[in-house]
Amino acid sequence: MDQTISKASDRQATAAEKLQYMPGFGNDFETESLPGALPQGQNSPQKCNYGLYAEQLSGSPFTAPRGTNERSWLYRIRPSVRHTRRFSNASYPLWKTAPCLDDHSLPLGQLRWDPLPAPTERLTFLEGIRTITTAGDVLTQAGMAAHAYVFNEDMVDDYFFNADGELLVVPQVGAIRVFTEMGIIDVEPSEICIIPRGMMFKVSRVGDEKVWRGYICENYGAKFTLPDRGPIGANCLANPRDFKTPVAAFEDKETPCRVHVKWCGKFYVTDIGHSPLDVVAWHGNYAPYKYDLRTFSPVGAILFDHPDPSIFTVLTAPTESVGTANVDFVIFPPRWLVAEHTFRPPWYHRNIMSEFMGLIHGQYDAKEQGFVPGGMSLHNMMLPHGPDASGFEKASNSELKPVKLDHTMAFMFETRFPQQLTKYAAELDTLQDDYLECWDNLERRFDGTPGIK
Repeated sequence: MDQTISKASDRQATAAEKLQYMPGFGNDFETESLPGALPQGQNSPQKCNYGLYAEQLSGSPFTAPRGTNERSWLYRIRPSVRHTRRFSNASYPLWKTAPCLDDHSLPLGQLRWDPLPAPTERLTFLEGIRTITTAGDVLTQAGMAAHAYVFNEDMVDDYFFNADGELLVVPQVGAIRVFTEMGIIDVEPSEICIIPRGMMFKVSRVGDEKVWRGYICENYGAKFTLPDRGPIGANCLANPRDFKTPVAAFEDKETPCRVHVKWCGKFYVTDIGHSPLDVVAWHGNYAPYKYDLRTFSPVGAILFDHPDPSIFTVLTAPTESVGTANVDFVIFPPRWLVAEHTFRPPWYHRNIMSEFMGLIHGQYDAKEQGFVPGGMSLHNMMLPHGPDASGFEKASNSELKPVKLDHTMAFMFETRFPQQLTKYAAELDTLQDDYLECWDNLERRFDGTPGIK
């Protein structure tokens, strides 16, 4: 399968350019952008066609079981040792890494923010990442970080790879083009993409927005995979065929470039004289991919009550404790509500997991006011949360006929670790001082006498 080759000239991507993808989750793919560039029958021939170099990129230990063993063979213009020269220290002070106990005075509590403001200066995707929470410990490859991003400039001659974890990118305003070593992915709001640990990439803008904004989950632990469906069976939720992996594409550019690296929470940069996105062909199962959240097939109660929100899990990063995730990526998509004699929004609860939530578009049924697209909320472990007072009143008194929740898409990064707030997030002007007041009108109804109140 061929992909258009990107030449030296960079320009803003346009939506009119139709990219090609290969369907399936966790498949073993093969793809080449020049005919005959991919060796057949072996991985490392004595000499590769076109004068290419063979190189393996491993996403798991060599001896990992077959079901979790991940690697891809890349056939590139230069080996990647030529893409990392002498490093210098770099600084991205608003991108934090766990453990990070930032010095701020904000006490424990349920928190909510309005969207990040548009930048007043020119920022690339890399420069526009702001950490909201961190959890776990990157040095033990456990935990995660929740970031928001806002930018307005393309990464033209700048490239990046993250040795600390894979990145789950959730655009909220503005589509983006993610040019990786293994191909090009266009991602629009209501889609996500995964960039594996260690993979080089750059991000450019698609379309004519004034600002590009979204969210990122940086997963330090085991890579994201599809959750087990259990009694649901073989279908529904996120179906494997709807995940799309890019076909091979390379950038033939012999101009000064910079490669930025995140490694154990620190940043480094190196200067090279060419683009590192020079993979002409590849095969394997360690690759970036995208997923359209609108293809998620939700399941739920069709008589009374409703299941736990885990029924909306798209991807999960497991731990050694069965059923306890390092990170779950959960969405709340459009769906029908039909349950009888049931309080239909999410119920009030306290949870062993810690929940970072964002809203891509529309409104969230449990918080119709105050939680706006581009906003964020944080409900840490064992802190109570649930519908606001107006949402409770509406759900308690509405006619229980079938209702479609439409034109909405919210999501959650949920982890077993407490999420520590960064100083940046604690001092953001968009932090809502009055968030707790949304529950003030939940008055006492009990008076000791039986009956519905």
